[in-house]
Amino acid sequence: MINIVALMGRLTYEPELRTTPSGVSVLRFQVACDRNYQKSGAERQADFIDCVAWRQTAEFISRYFHKGSMIAVEGTIQTSNYTDKDGNNRKQVEVLANNVSFCGSKAESNTGNPAFAQPAPSYASADNSDFEEIVDDDDDLPF
Repeated sequence: MINIVALMGRLTYEPELRTTPSGVSVLRFQVACDRNYQKSGAERQADFIDCVAWRQTAEFISRYFHKGSMIAVEGTIQTSNYTDKDGNNRKQVEVLANNVSFCGSKAESNTGNPAFAQPAPSYASADNSDFEEIVDDDDDLPF
């Protein structure tokens, strides 16, 4: 059976990292995903998809993403049933985020986050003294 979800959209509110009583990090967030146009000139519509992330994924989102940030989410759909305070049976559907990624331009992400103000590390001038040259002396290969 297959249960795979891939989303790309913007966070609808500031993510808030929480911790379970046993110390596990959890973060609930919502992604707004634009729908395809159905009629020319029609107003854009969006779907607002509830998501949850646990442990390192939750901490990563909390640290690097903010309201309005573009995010790519890969995960699975999970459902749960519960009874609300009025005694009504309810069903909750959310995406369990397994992997998240940055998307959008650096300028969009650079809004007040000091982590993006630092230049990316450059590996072009790295010291390659730790690498050993591979010598191809195997002439017995058929290709």
